Amino acid sequence: MARTKTEYSCTACGATTPKWSGQCPECGAWNTLEEIVRAPERPGQPTGARQYAGDAGVTTLGQVALSEEARFSTGLQELDRVLGGGLVHGGAVLLGGDPGIGKSTLLLQTMAHLASRDSVLYVTGEESLRQVALRASRLGVAADALEVLAETCVEAILEHARQRRPRVLVVDSIQTVFTEALQSAPGAVAQVRESAARLIRYAKQTETSVFLVGHVTKDGQLAGPRVLEHMVDTVLYFESEGGSRFRLLRAVKNRFGAANELGVFAMDESGLKQVKNPSAIFLSRHSEPVSGSAIMVTREGSRPLLVEVQALVAESPSSTPRRVAVGLDGNRLAMLLAVLLRHGGVMTGDQDVFLNVVGGVRVAETASDLPVLLAALSSLRDRPLASDCVVFGEVGLAGEIRPVPNGEERLGEAVKHGFRRAVVPAKNAPRGRQAVNGLEVIPVERLQEAMEAVFSR
Repeated sequence: MARTKTEYSCTACGATTPKWSGQCPECGAWNTLEEIVRAPERPGQPTGARQYAGDAGVTTLGQVALSEEARFSTGLQELDRVLGGGLVHGGAVLLGGDPGIGKSTLLLQTMAHLASRDSVLYVTGEESLRQVALRASRLGVAADALEVLAETCVEAILEHARQRRPRVLVVDSIQTVFTEALQSAPGAVAQVRESAARLIRYAKQTETSVFLVGHVTKDGQLAGPRVLEHMVDTVLYFESEGGSRFRLLRAVKNRFGAANELGVFAMDESGLKQVKNPSAIFLSRHSEPVSGSAIMVTREGSRPLLVEVQALVAESPSSTPRRVAVGLDGNRLAMLLAVLLRHGGVMTGDQDVFLNVVGGVRVAETASDLPVLLAALSSLRDRPLASDCVVFGEVGLAGEIRPVPNGEERLGEAVKHGFRRAVVPAKNAPRGRQAVNGLEVIPVERLQEAMEAVFSR
């Protein structure tokens, strides 16, 4: 009977060798040899020939039968939103996050809810069954119907899964799982890649939804090979600002839905709670107007969010003023300050500028340009903006205010939270420049117009 063959491949030049060594014998690179497994040739199969499961031959896209992906709810609306409407049969989801942020808590709460109506298998490789039971008791979830397995061998996990036939399979975590086909230790690059490949193959063959929990390095990236993110269908990151009880679940890849969707949870003694109105937690709502604060309407996936941008501009004690941006791109801040000097006539070259987005939100879209400049100008002049005013818009290098997508939805979110004024790009203003449900919309085309509209009252 043919056996699998273990070889070592160089990630730098691709050369293979039957034995591992610290240096590649071909290119001379150090620590680049990774363990790989060669599948045996099938009897009677020509060398080099390979058969693919489900290969139906070449066809045209017009002949492919189209149908919507079957989904089912996880029981958590925020998780369903990030997944694109729910779990997909046969989909593989990779959940990453810092240690202790709540990955296992989120999955345990979700699986306990699903187990009340579907078969679920929760595989833990880091904790004992007693630890999992204690967490379920502390969270107060009804987990009596949840099947749990403490195992790290992928072959044993798949054997139990074939016997139980669960609708959802959870592996916590992929870094603790190993396959007997490889000799390296659990957590090695080859082990993580091969174990994940076998679990994903099982998901596609049996239409089982699979959750893989992944560790995160100090750089905020998923530990293990980067190819792991390409193998799965959906990649979710669990994020939190230091010391905050709020958790942000962000989709960075989704083959069955929109990427960059955002779900918001709050951690308390009884576990994770859904935050269905996240705009309320990102707004400080000061008791009195304060300088250096501007409210903007950003967009995360399909959801508009109201967030507060705070700026502190103070005279620099050094010859090299500092530019610090938390939650925003620091390079873009430097560019916007240059635009403010050139087209607004305001110099900040001798000032330290500190910028922060409240709540630990990271804003990557250009709609934050105008709020950033107005918040910095408010701090510099010590003149607060109106507390009932929202701002959004992109600022060009020529000083023009450019429109941003989904302007009407942003204005609707501002109305929902009781704001009365909105300074927006002229092309995002409603036709006729009329008030929208009591919201006074002030269209601007240049940076000077925005500065006058905000600080003239």
